[in-house]
Amino acid sequence: MQNRVYTPEDLVPAASDKYLGVLVSAKYARELNALPLERSPYGANKLTTMALAAISSGQLEYRLVRKRSAPAE
Repeated sequence: MQNRVYTPEDLVPAASDKYLGVLVSAKYARELNALPLERSPYGANKLTTMALAAISSGQLEYRLVRKRSAPAE
């Protein structure tokens, strides 16, 4: 399998902007990396490329969660 080169503009249709697409892809790649190799849906393929492919194709669903603010003292 030949790795495809993804540009940030490839992520815009799946994310609201290219920066969010790159951040979501990086987070997903870290999650895949935490799985044992035999449980990974991608096997030994390059995880960053697989994460970019998943988000650019619309296979990856995500939601934004607001960060909790610190309680006032």
